[in-house]
Amino acid sequence: MMKLNQIVFHCVKFLFLVLLLGCANHSGNDAKKSPTQDQEPELTLMVLGVMQDGGLPHMACQKSCCLTSDFRLRSRKGVVSLGLYDHRSDQRYLFEATPDLTQQWQQMLKVFPTDSSRIMDGIFLTHAHIGHYTGLALLGKEVMAADAVPVYAMPKMREFLRHNGPWDQLIDQNNIRLMPLDDQKPLMVNANLKVTAFLVPHRDEYSETVGFRISGPNKSALFIPDIDKWNRWDQSIVELIKSVDYAFLDATFFDGNELPNRDMNQVPHPFVVESTTLFQSLSAEDRAKVHFIHINHTNPIANPESGATKTVLEAGFQIAREGVKFSM
Repeated sequence: MMKLNQIVFHCVKFLFLVLLLGCANHSGNDAKKSPTQDQEPELTLMVLGVMQDGGLPHMACQKSCCLTSDFRLRSRKGVVSLGLYDHRSDQRYLFEATPDLTQQWQQMLKVFPTDSSRIMDGIFLTHAHIGHYTGLALLGKEVMAADAVPVYAMPKMREFLRHNGPWDQLIDQNNIRLMPLDDQKPLMVNANLKVTAFLVPHRDEYSETVGFRISGPNKSALFIPDIDKWNRWDQSIVELIKSVDYAFLDATFFDGNELPNRDMNQVPHPFVVESTTLFQSLSAEDRAKVHFIHINHTNPIANPESGATKTVLEAGFQIAREGVKFSM
């Protein structure tokens, strides 16, 4: 009887150890599958404006594109801008400081609210044309009286701001703090965000012009709101599109018939019809990465119901619309 009891005792002990080890292994597997606080959160990129420097409606325009009686189609559209929110650091960045900065920043705060007194963590500028930097004036003492907002800019752009009013006053009163960008030199803005500026050909009266490659933990985006014809650039836009997840590209004019009273050679943006033809060699997946942006008020793709819009979408491309968000 004693021997039998010993056998039973050792069997029970063995089964208990097996069960204990099994539970330990099960817990270990669950820990590997469960998300942890160490996992990087996403960045969110949001379209804040889609139009060329003059917005929609456009100053002094008497055409149907700006005077249409259909409220939905004539509703105001802001100048080209992207906003970026870092969920981990609770930081907010802008790409471009447009004349519509007030409304665009309010939109950012509506979608990504904060209790912090520091609500703006940086602005990236492409160049010194009025739709892309003049919103900086709203950071001055007359309006926001901002405290040392980092403004990331290329060398000529920084010099332009330093030596011309009223922008020099923003620097002297520490409303903005100029931060250097250099061609093709990646900048680690924080642990989640890397931004690379690259020179593009454009009318550079006051500064150089750049596009940006915006890289998050999971995805990347191109932002090229202003450029001359693609064939004037020493880079392949087709290959660049393949290398990213999203591409926000210059779509100022649909074709060469929009400004009959102006020499289109003086404003040599890539026409949408030229871009879609060039990009047809891309796979369907890569074509879907393209989001046309920086749209002139005369461009029919500004109207979501136009035939031009339908043509672009049916070809597999996208048209940037305000408020749309992208995970990075």
